[in-house]
Amino acid sequence: MASEDDKLAEYKKRQKMRSIAIAVTLVVIVVLFYVATLIRLGGNVLNRPY
Repeated sequence: MASEDDKLAEYKKRQKMRSIAIAVTLVVIVVLFYVATLIRLGGNVLNRPY
């Protein structure tokens, strides 16, 4: 049977992996929104009047 220390270590490992997965998902969503915005605006982004 696993000791309490082993259970705690496994819990923390799973929690860390979940946190990493959430962070990666958020970054992917932000990048997708950024790319979608650039595509929608097209080349007009660079042609701003001064």
